[in-house]
Amino acid sequence: MSDNQAEAPGAQQPTARECFCMGLGPELYALLKRLNPDTARQHFRTAKIEFLKGIRAIIDRRIEELSQQQASKGTRISVE
Repeated sequence: MSDNQAEAPGAQQPTARECFCMGLGPELYALLKRLNPDTARQHFRTAKIEFLKGIRAIIDRRIEELSQQQASKGTRISVE
């Protein structure tokens, strides 16, 4: 049985030029380029920055939690 016969009926294999977005990426890029690219680009840049700030806040919070857990472990005993 060949590879083509082993596939499920109706299943489509992406061509060499397609990716998981099924060709939407280049089409979206072309659409944005035809419209006002400067305005759209600025909005997407701002959104990317805000997304990264959100990730940073999550990481900072986790670091703070781990630091508090580490500080609360153990007790100091003075040795004479």
